[in-house]
Formats: sequence, C-alpha cells, structure tokens
Amino acid sequence: MMRIKLTVAYDGTGYSGWQIQPNSPTVEAALDDAVYRVSGERIHVTGASRTDAGVHGLGNVAVFDTDMNIPAERWAHALNRYLPEDISVISSVQVASNFHPRHCDTVKTYEYRILSSVFPIPQLRNYSWHVKEKLDISAMQSAAQVLVGEHDFKSFCCVRTQAESTVRTVYSLEVSSVPAPIPGAEFVVIRISGNGFLYNMVRIIAGTLVQVGRGKKSADDVRKMLMAKDRCQAGQTAPPQGLTLVGIEYV
Repeated sequence: MMRIKLTVAYDGTGYSGWQIQPNSPTVEAALDDAVYRVSGERIHVTGASRTDAGVHGLGNVAVFDTDMNIPAERWAHALNRYLPEDISVISSVQVASNFHPRHCDTVKTYEYRILSSVFPIPQLRNYSWHVKEKLDISAMQSAAQVLVGEHDFKSFCCVRTQAESTVRTVYSLEVSSVPAPIPGAEFVVIRISGNGFLYNMVRIIAGTLVQVGRGKKSADDVRKMLMAKDRCQAGQTAPPQGLTLVGIEYV
C-alpha cells in the first residue's frame, strides 16, 4: 500500500468548491473520478484545504492510498489524462503512511487580486475583484501590518465557523500593486501566509483592507476590529473569484 501526495492546480470558476457536494461539480469529485478511471478502485482523496466555490488553487494538496503498482511520480501523468482542462495535478510523490494533509504543521499562502480601474475588464472577471476607486496602497500596507502575528481573528471569520479556536498566526501580509493590461488600471495584490486560516478569513481581511484603501477605515480601526472579536466590526467578505491558494508548505 502506498500513500500518494498530489499537488493540484485548478481554476475554481466552474466548481462548487473543493469538497464533494451532492449534485454539484467539485474539484474533489473530479479527482476521485480520475483515480477510479486509472485504478478501477473507488478511492477517496483527502484534501488539505477546502476552498470555496469560485476560489482558485495553484498548490492545494491531496492524498490517497493505493495498491496499484504505478510509480508515485507517474500518477500525475496518469490522472491528468482523465481530468478536465481546468484541473491539473502538477506533482505526485510517495509520502509516509501516517502523513495527513490537514494534521501537519504548515505554512499556507493565499493571494487575493483586485482590479482597480474605472471600468471592468471582462476577461478578468473570474480572476479578480473589480473595484472602481483608486486605492491607497500605503494605507492598506500600514493596516495589513496590524494583522501580522498571533491574534484572535474572531472578527475576521464567518460566524458559522466550527473551529475550536479562532486564534491563528499570520507570518506575513503584503499589499502591492502591478500594472493591469489597460491604461490607468492596476492590480492590487494582497498576499498572506500563516499557519492556518478560518472560514472566509482571507476574504474578510481583503474586504477590510479595501475599505482602508477607499479611505473608509484606518489602521487603528483594524486594530479595534481585532480587539472587538465581533464579525460585525470587520469589513465585507470579498468575492471568491479574486482568491487563489498559492501553496502549502509542510514544516
């Protein structure tokens, strides 16, 4: 018996998230189907991060066990033959039989992309949040630093979260801008790394930082949000299409 670890990239636009749901297409279901078509076995993959509908992945991780006599590194090639074009296994390796993608210490990195332009760009509608205003990047950077470190992020998670603890550690939170493909437009990129994230946490942080960029909130307001431990105090939940799980590092 081998345990195979997959690194998976996907465009989340057409999926109801990662986790299997009745009568809805999901990334997990597509992987299960591909494994079955390669092996003939009904094997369920276990994912590291259950991304939401519309959220993208460059480096999500999944594992499964198999008796098939296929070298670990060949599984990526075999599975990609049966996966849709918006999902790709970019690596496959053998790991220890006790390795679990959600029960290990990790550094997870997400990126949230905002298109700051007067008018939307249709080709980018599934990969960024369109914001008409010119955002104050410096103010957003200052507010972002308030959230770095170990904090209780209760104000920055969905009220339906089932986590036993809302304390998380953010290792880095950077805000930068890069040119967009039309004059006068730019991408504002929020990149965050931490030991784990609560339900909707990254999207709520992105929504809050956009409020700061619009001049409606300040770094001091963000500090008060943390202290309040009240979801109603933080900003809106940013839409899913701007979010990408960049990668998961096991430490």
